[in-house]
Amino acid sequence: MKNIDVLNNITDKDITNILEVWESSVKATHLFLTQSDIISLKPFVEEGIKFVSHLAVLRDDEDTIQAFIGVHDNKIEMLFVKDTCRGLGLGKHLVTWAVNTLNVKFVDVNEQNDQGLGFYKYMGFKVFDRSELDEQGNPFPILYMRL
Repeated sequence: MKNIDVLNNITDKDITNILEVWESSVKATHLFLTQSDIISLKPFVEEGIKFVSHLAVLRDDEDTIQAFIGVHDNKIEMLFVKDTCRGLGLGKHLVTWAVNTLNVKFVDVNEQNDQGLGFYKYMGFKVFDRSELDEQGNPFPILYMRL
């Protein structure tokens, strides 16, 4: 895996790769979502990619994105690792970089995403609030976490 690549000029290929990583990761970790939910959330992810002030990726030797993190202000807005790369430390590498470089202090996680919640707890985040609905108003409870 190469070093962290901060994307300042996102290409169409990058967006396609990032959305593939997102979908792969969501299918592996967000087991409470249906295929219909995933399809309806995809445009929000694409918009989020363009919204975050910092977007960083890890690529393989073929230059294909394997993991990415999106940070806005001091909050992780998105962190996803391709399903075949989970458990290799890519998420930890990206979060550590974001905390040390971008002064990240906050993250939100779906309460039903046990793996994500466990990961963020392992990284030192603690729950400080909860919402019954996600940002789109869906009944997927969100936990608000901070370092």
